[in-house]
Amino acid sequence: MKKLLTSKMSFFFVAVLLIWLKSYLIYLTEFNLDIKNGTQEFLLFFNPLSSALIFLGIALFAKGKRVGLWIIVVDTLMTILLYANVVYYRFNNDYITLPTLTQTSNFGSLGSSIVSLVQWTDIFFVLDLIILIALFIWFKKGWSTERISRKKPILVLIIGLIAFSLNLGLAEADRPELLKRTFDRNYIVKYIGLYNFAIYDAAQNIKSSSQRVLADSDDITEVENYTKNKYAEPNPELFGVAKGKNIIKIHLESFQTFLINYELHGEEVTPFLNSLVNDPEQDFTYFDNIFHQTEQGKTADAELITDNSIYGLPQGSAFVTRGTNTYQSLTAILNQHQDYTSANFHGDYKSFWNRDEIYKQFGVDVYFDASYYDMSEENVINYGLKDKPFFEQSMPMLKSLDQPFYAHMMTLTNHHPYIIGDEEASLAPAETGDKSVDTYFQTARYLDESLEQFFNDLKEAGLYEDSVIFLYGDHYGISQNHNRAMKEITGEEITPFKNAQLQRVPFIIKIPGVEGMGTVHKYGGLIDVMPTLLHLVGIDAQDYIQFGTDLFSDGHKEFVPFRNGDLITPEYSVVSGTFYDNDTGEEIEPTEEMIQVRDEALRELELSDKLLNGDLLRFYTPNEDWTPVDPTQYRYGNETGIVPFQLEEQPEKPIDPREPSLEK
Repeated sequence: MKKLLTSKMSFFFVAVLLIWLKSYLIYLTEFNLDIKNGTQEFLLFFNPLSSALIFLGIALFAKGKRVGLWIIVVDTLMTILLYANVVYYRFNNDYITLPTLTQTSNFGSLGSSIVSLVQWTDIFFVLDLIILIALFIWFKKGWSTERISRKKPILVLIIGLIAFSLNLGLAEADRPELLKRTFDRNYIVKYIGLYNFAIYDAAQNIKSSSQRVLADSDDITEVENYTKNKYAEPNPELFGVAKGKNIIKIHLESFQTFLINYELHGEEVTPFLNSLVNDPEQDFTYFDNIFHQTEQGKTADAELITDNSIYGLPQGSAFVTRGTNTYQSLTAILNQHQDYTSANFHGDYKSFWNRDEIYKQFGVDVYFDASYYDMSEENVINYGLKDKPFFEQSMPMLKSLDQPFYAHMMTLTNHHPYIIGDEEASLAPAETGDKSVDTYFQTARYLDESLEQFFNDLKEAGLYEDSVIFLYGDHYGISQNHNRAMKEITGEEITPFKNAQLQRVPFIIKIPGVEGMGTVHKYGGLIDVMPTLLHLVGIDAQDYIQFGTDLFSDGHKEFVPFRNGDLITPEYSVVSGTFYDNDTGEEIEPTEEMIQVRDEALRELELSDKLLNGDLLRFYTPNEDWTPVDPTQYRYGNETGIVPFQLEEQPEKPIDPREPSLEK
């Protein structure tokens, strides 16, 4: 061994071998890459090699013994990238992209989630680095002080590029147009590896950033034609039935549909929500085949989708990366057509997900963030204010709004890692041995109890009967990384098909003066919320660029694109490129019509990306009465120069962020 490592090139090849094998083992043990054939298995093993040769090969240009130090530094950087993705994947079931790294303002609120994802066995991820450092210290004395001949590192880089070309050629043969038309990062990592994915992601972001500069007014035409063609006329019996009514939008954090009517230890997990769904006298309508459609932006994506009928981006969060875009949001439309006041209520601080900036682009009148609430220790857990004090403290603010109002209430407690105190847990945890899954039911029960309290407060305040009230789940709570535990919960193997079906989130709505319709089985997504609400208040959605359609319309389009390119329809699902029969869960051969629907869903996602990346709404005027939102007219919290009020000092009405007499 000593003789073998007396040369710098030998040390280099040991480093290549170690990072290659480590990467492959982590791919196998930490990521769910859904390997389906021998080609994919080979590529998963092979793809770290080209990255190791190219990145570590650059270190060979260093002078003398510094080659060893450079190799260790590069290896360390590759390890950091690899491990950061492991931790990120454990909850998000996804990989870090360049836009997610720009969301640093969120990191302070993510502490408890990150800590819960770190495992003691992770120390083995640096074992190869420890070996390399030890070998370097032991053998560097025998190394030559001369620079390695440039021919050797150049040859290494050429071999690395040949290996990558071979890798990409095999990948394209198995998955045509891999880098041209795919929304699923799992495919990229599976075929070309995590390190090459990081380069691909950077290139994609440079490309998308340039789209705004190059865009012009002609680019909106294709998007407009598509959405106008997809438009569904409103149900004549419901159009305008809620005109002038308050709208209360309740955001159920991480809440999946399987929780509705689910029993744990013989008890209903969500008895109050179950009563809304099951009791006809409550007059709620429950859509049980609604899917969340979010991606890396999670909660922020859900907000973007429901209030704009535009999809989130395939990488990062549009709230952060497209926070200065022009929008024609539900809040602005309601204000301009029917003089609605809009307010968002959230027990976290205003900069999280860049909300304090993008809400101005949406035309949100008032933003009640954490600075308006009592954030003392007993009221706060995990990401922010607990749901019960949140709803209780929100009531005076809600009552202070000018009517009609559009109020967006955002819950927080039912969020990973699902922390709840013993004194507040009214349900015993599940017993799968997976902590996240086990306590998920406890925080969901706490959320359910807080909703019952809030509904009682609304009735007491006289706001219940005359308001449209709707509740929706924003995204999944349990990712694929918990499939073993979820098998115990559901009693079924969690296959890729089954996981896609679990992406259902509830959409439950009460319309004043309209008898509840019980459970409606129509398929739809969060993308359909905005046109549905517009038609209920009597505003035709046809003028506006919206990718969704009215859920109550006979012309509603029942196909649901997922942000990763998957697709759900009432009859079949497309998951990772494979078609499944919804009744049997078995793979099927697609018909020409199925392929056309799949292609239409992919085109819809591409057009939404084109709209966001090119900021195309700045070129679009929906009607002659439309006035573009001026974000400089909106100020929140301390920006107004007025200290947010405390509960014991409630004003008759909230601070008007557009009041001209207030100095910035």
